[in-house]
This record gives sequence, structure tokens and C-alpha cells, in this order.
Amino acid sequence: MVAFPFYLPFPTRGIEFQTALINSSWSYFKKTNPSLLSHLSMAKTNKTKRPQLIKQEEQIGDIEDLFSEEDTHKIRASLLEWYDENQRDLPWRTSTKKSENGENVQEEEKRAYGVWVSEVMLQQTRVQTVIDYYNRWMLKWPTLQHLSQASLEEVNEMWAGLGYYRRARFLLEMIVAEGSEFPNTVFALRKVPGIGDYTAGAIASIAFKQVVPVVDGNVVRVLARLKAISANPKDKTTVKNFWKLAAQLVDPSRPGDFNQSLMELGATLCTPLNPNCTSCPVSSQCRALHNSRNDESVMVMDYPMKVVKAKQRNDFSTVSVVEISRSQDRLQQTKSNSRVLLVKRPDEGLLAGLWEFPCVTLDEEADLSMRRKLIDQLLKKSFKLNPPKNCNVISRELVGEFVHVFSHIRRKIYVELLVLHLKGGKHVLFEEDDINATDWKLLDCEAVSRMGLTSSVRKVYSMVQKFKQDGTSNNSVPLRKRPKCS
Repeated sequence: MVAFPFYLPFPTRGIEFQTALINSSWSYFKKTNPSLLSHLSMAKTNKTKRPQLIKQEEQIGDIEDLFSEEDTHKIRASLLEWYDENQRDLPWRTSTKKSENGENVQEEEKRAYGVWVSEVMLQQTRVQTVIDYYNRWMLKWPTLQHLSQASLEEVNEMWAGLGYYRRARFLLEMIVAEGSEFPNTVFALRKVPGIGDYTAGAIASIAFKQVVPVVDGNVVRVLARLKAISANPKDKTTVKNFWKLAAQLVDPSRPGDFNQSLMELGATLCTPLNPNCTSCPVSSQCRALHNSRNDESVMVMDYPMKVVKAKQRNDFSTVSVVEISRSQDRLQQTKSNSRVLLVKRPDEGLLAGLWEFPCVTLDEEADLSMRRKLIDQLLKKSFKLNPPKNCNVISRELVGEFVHVFSHIRRKIYVELLVLHLKGGKHVLFEEDDINATDWKLLDCEAVSRMGLTSSVRKVYSMVQKFKQDGTSNNSVPLRKRPKCS
């Protein structure tokens, strides 16, 4: 109800005064309530939009609707029973039940270290891929103290091929930040570089039995289907509410096992495209399954909403595998008289601190002559290689090209083999002191093969080795055979 600024009883002398009073009051109302007047006007013109607003409100209400106490207990009991019988045998997975004699601090920290390494490796990486890496890692560095003695280069070599190499650096940075003591609370873990909400919750609950939730992609999918939440799972408000739901469900007596059971369910049964609802231990509490049975137009896979991924950026790179040969005769090249030049990437950015062959990144495609010109400029500026002044080009041939996909970049890579002979047989590149003091080095073919290279760099080197053996580029242009260097 709108209250007018004043009120007088209508006089009986005539309709004119009544009309004047009403007009005066309405004019005053318009001047003093412009925003309310605007809303009244919008309400009149936007009647057709009301159903959309109601639908959005219903979605928000669904998210904030927590599990009932009865459903909470049923879900906990059902998931833990199913997990005890069906959990996968993974090397980093241990039961978080307390032993009869308890557990000393050293054993607890060793288990926390194993959980931490596995969780960092599992970020954006499939379980089957991680298993071998984890076993090799724990064999070489079984405790935090062992890892503290490792160099970044050793860690990168162990990590090679696993992708997302910044994670390997975070493992060492935690040791620098925390020393030999392993942080054992979510609050302390969140301060460690590379440890976010999920990893902190996983370590705290699995290793230290803290009653805290975890939310990853598998958990989001399970919760969205249990509550039939169709909202955008990437939305900040939606994410916060998923954490609320997960926190309500986590079992206080077995928090680590329960969190793993929730993730295990999403990974094995409640999958994105082919959920096995008949084998699901919590199908009776699943709203998405209930909705699908009562409405043919609804499917369990509709939950959560499918989010369109950001389009990958396209770029190009030209790579030169540079061999420094002691022989001027291309047919006398052997693994004993040639060395391969490798360069260390900058400490920041994509693939930070890793080794690769000399390369130039391009914003657009370039022809062969332009690619070679850019490589020549790089070699002259960075390595003092300036043919024909201080070296001769024995051979230079296009090996081929391939596409390598990073998480956000689709990169087309051109590969060439450049064999150089240094005039006089000596050059600063061969001075050992200089090699150790710079971000590049010369290695023989066998040493290169043993290095922990990224998958794209390994692909480049494999192409060059095959090219030497077959004498054929990726473009199938026959070339003269040359000795194999490995």
C-alpha cells in the first residue's frame, strides 16, 4: 500500500476539489518515488518473463536445499559399505581406520606425504597414467626428507610426460615453505603453493582424519544428480553450495574413506555419459534418477549442466634440433663425434624450467624461409652460432610437422635438423665451465634419450631419429639416408 504524504477528507462541495487533491497527491508521489514507479512500469511490460524468473528461483532453491538427516545417514552408510567392498586397489590408497595400537607421528606424516604426492599427480591426469609415475616417485623419494634432497631438474625428469609441470615445482616449493614438518590442517595446507581447497581437504581428511569435505569433478557430478541440480557447476555460488552439501555428508568417524567413496562413485559408476544406476549404492536417494523415471524427456546425464569449454588458442612453433659435429663429412657423423644442443626454458610461464631444443613461437604460420631466418637469429643471439663466420652448415633439412595440444593451446610444430661444424674444431660451447653456468648444454644422443623430456620434445626427438634412420620426412619426400645416432 502506498501512503500519501497527507490526508484530508473529501469535501462535499464538488467533484472538482476531489480531482485536484488526487492529482496533487499523484504528482507528489511521482516526484518522491521514481524507482518504485519504474518497477511498476517494468512489471506491466515484462509479464512474459515471469516464468523464467520462477524457474531460476526454483533452481537456486534446489541447490540450497540440504539433505535430510535420514538421507544423510543412509548415504553415509551405503557409500562406505559399497566402498569397502568395491574400492580399486591403488598404491596410494590406505584405510583411515585407526589401528588398535594407534599410529605414531612419523607413520602419519609418511602417509600424508604419499597422499599429497598422489593428489598432486592426479590433478588433471587419469588414474591409470598416474600409477606408474607414483610408484617410481615413491621408490626414489619415499619421504619428505628424501624429496628435500632432490633438485628441480631431477624432479622435472621424474615428472616428464605427466603434463602440467608446474605441479612438480610446487612439490619442492612446499618443502622450502614448510621445512621438514608436514602441515596437518586445512588452514595450514591452503597456505602451501599449489594446494587448493580440494587437495587440502583430501590430505587433511585421508591422512589426518579431519572431518572436512572434498569437491572435485566426480563429487560435483554425484551431488548434482543426488539433488537434481541443473545449475552451472562452474558458477561461484553453485560451487559454494556443492561444498556445503559435501560438508553435510562427510562421515565424522571415517572422513577420509567417505570422501574417497564419493570420488570413487563418480569415477566408476556415476560417470558423465554412461552412469550405472542399477549398481549405484545411493540410487534410492537420487533425484535425477527419480526424475528420469517419471519424465521421459529427462535423463540422469542432464545433471549437472554441460558447460561449453573455452576454445583453444592456435599458435605455431618452429623447432631446430641442432647437432654440433666434429666432422665436416655428413656421412661420417656418429654418436661419438656429435652433440645435441638443448635449452632450458625460462623459470616462469608454460613448461617453466624444462629442457627443449632451440625453438621460436610464432603468432601465425610462416613459410620455410621465414622459419629458418628466425632460428638463425636465435642461434646467433643466444649461442654465438653464426654461419659461415664461425661454423659451417653440414646439412639442414625439414623433418616434418605435427600438432601438440596443451590444455588451452593447440600448437602446430615444425621440425628441422640442423647439423653444424665449428670452425677450428673448438668453440665456447665445448667449454665445460661455461656449460654448467648457463641455461643450455650439449649432450650426446644417448644422454638425450635418457633425459626426462616433455612429451612434445620427446616427439620432436623421435621424429629426428626416425628421419635419420629412414631418410624420409613426415611429408614423405625421399631423402638421402644418414647414420642413426642412437
